[in-house]
Amino acid sequence: MASAGTPAGEGSGGSPGSSLQHRKRLSSVCDACKGKMQLVADLLLLSSETRPVMASDGVPLADTFDQCRDTVIARTKELSILTHDIQSQLNMGRFTEVGDRLLEMADLVVSLTECSAHAAYLAAVESAGSQPCLPGLVDRYKVTRCQHEVERSCGVLRVTALPDLTPPLLLELSQNISANLKTLTDASSLASERSRDRFAKEQFKLSVKSMSMSGTAFLACVREVKSQPSELSRSRCVLFSAALVQAVAALVGFATEPQFLGRAASLSAEGKAVQTAVLGGAMSVVSACVLLTQGLRDVAQHPDSSARMSEYRERLRSSACAVSTGCTLLTQALRERSSPRTLPPVGVHVGM
Repeated sequence: MASAGTPAGEGSGGSPGSSLQHRKRLSSVCDACKGKMQLVADLLLLSSETRPVMASDGVPLADTFDQCRDTVIARTKELSILTHDIQSQLNMGRFTEVGDRLLEMADLVVSLTECSAHAAYLAAVESAGSQPCLPGLVDRYKVTRCQHEVERSCGVLRVTALPDLTPPLLLELSQNISANLKTLTDASSLASERSRDRFAKEQFKLSVKSMSMSGTAFLACVREVKSQPSELSRSRCVLFSAALVQAVAALVGFATEPQFLGRAASLSAEGKAVQTAVLGGAMSVVSACVLLTQGLRDVAQHPDSSARMSEYRERLRSSACAVSTGCTLLTQALRERSSPRTLPPVGVHVGM
């Protein structure tokens, strides 16, 4: 892959084969980033239940609303810089750099979404009449994200042609799968330890064992296709990936049964209004970033000579503007604790 010093025109001035590879890689990155951002938005912004967002070590992301607010506002500024950089790199034809920046953007949007959702929870439960959640044995958000990552990585292996299954790609996919299997194992082992139900204690252990065995068999196939690439070794990866996906789905399906999730927060009307305002602002940002990603994918999948290229690039500019607008709305919602789109006109008094 090209370094940051790749000269302008990488996407058009290099060899046709090289340019095509850069475009294909960017298109693949777009699909992965879009899926990641949409999943997190579905789990945290569109959920019917109100819960805190936990960090990887099992503690809340922040203790106070102010901490979350300041973190989110800082993230919006970083996002504005990244969005501008993505457009600049694209204008120079540097598709590899665009893909790298897009991966950074997706991680940033995930962090921003998590902090926004946690801020919405804290603000909502601080409202009079609201009750905080009671934590359960399992963090549904964490294990569901792991399941998605395993499914996505296995999906990439299934649809990627043998010549494109390069050692770096195989290493990236196997490391991602291993990391998420470890997270699921740790979460399930902890749930087993804390559970008072005899069946649940044992079933968590058995689910981990089933997933671990499937994972070991699958990763052995990945190592084989890396050392001895052939259609046979690739087909084995596909075969054993199905068993792994099924084992992970069974574990997560069991782990996210209602009795393991605790009780969601109970919100007053005021608390619900504050939550809706903050989540709505965050959704504006995520939606705009998804549109930006789709625009990049359109540009990557069509040659510069395409009759619709000017249309695709105009959509991209509009999406970038929408990201900026979304960041403004989110920042205002956090500062006002109400939706900017529903704030009363200046000078109008709202009765209590």
